[in-house]
Amino acid sequence: MSLRTPYLMFIGDAADQLAAKTAQGVVDWRPEWCLGQFKLPNCNADLGLANMTLEEAAEAGAKTLVVGVANRGGIISEAWTATLVRAMELGMDIASGLHNRLRDTIAISDAAEQHSRSLFDVRHPTRHFSVASGVPRSGKRLLAVGTDCSLGKMYTTLALWKGMQERGMKSDFRATGQTGIFIAGDGVSVDAVVADFISGAVEEISPANDADHWDLIEGQGSLFHPSYAGVSLGLLHGAQATHLVMCHEPNREHMRGIPHQPLPSLEECIALNESCARLTSPEAKVIAMAFNTSKMNDQNASDCLKSHADKFGMPCVDPVRTGVDPILDIL
Repeated sequence: MSLRTPYLMFIGDAADQLAAKTAQGVVDWRPEWCLGQFKLPNCNADLGLANMTLEEAAEAGAKTLVVGVANRGGIISEAWTATLVRAMELGMDIASGLHNRLRDTIAISDAAEQHSRSLFDVRHPTRHFSVASGVPRSGKRLLAVGTDCSLGKMYTTLALWKGMQERGMKSDFRATGQTGIFIAGDGVSVDAVVADFISGAVEEISPANDADHWDLIEGQGSLFHPSYAGVSLGLLHGAQATHLVMCHEPNREHMRGIPHQPLPSLEECIALNESCARLTSPEAKVIAMAFNTSKMNDQNASDCLKSHADKFGMPCVDPVRTGVDPILDIL
């Protein structure tokens, strides 16, 4: 993948802020690449960027329109087509991390050919993977796991990677989702890999390395989410991580997108993740927790982190609010 920068972030008709998490992640970790945002009517998200028309963005030098909406099912909406076509007419490439492929929409594909623009479907692997071997490999690996999806696994691993870089530790961030790929420039979106090859793909992007080198592997989904547990399990087996960080949003009432499905307790989530990980990494252990306290005030967040740290006897942080130094200290 070789995307041209700067980006115009397209958040379309995002129903809420979480629906724009792809765009928000790129803005947070690559702000120097993000020129502005484009919204459609009824958009309920905001990235804190300048609102721009397509014409304004093109005049300002935008090279790629990034579809930053993460809707349920990963669908390219018909309501977006005219915008994407117009962006290409104005000189922009289009990049998307959705399940639907840009080139499968005839009007988009035709416009790209007519105007000699590139379409990047970063969610879809461009190479083939082998099935996993499970053979032990050298190096250190950490995987973020969670009680649910969309609660901070990517932010946790990116914060740990940034902190390791600042401390002079050997480390790489290994992207396993579309937002991470936009940020890292490489990786594999494991939820678009055929099931038999998920673990093998993760083995390939986090290969054997120096004994003191860390691969920080972005987690996906949750073993307790009926929609995404299969991807989470494949990640656990392929990562062969000895260190797990449990990610959690304390005041979430149910699994995302499934109102009838309650969140698991932290105790049962820790136990199941450790048990599954030990198929390929017998020493796997949850060594810390990363909480998303964005909906709490400072005092409640501080109390929450402290009470859980005391209860579980491990560091409990919010990567955005408190940083991840307590986890880095034990690594």
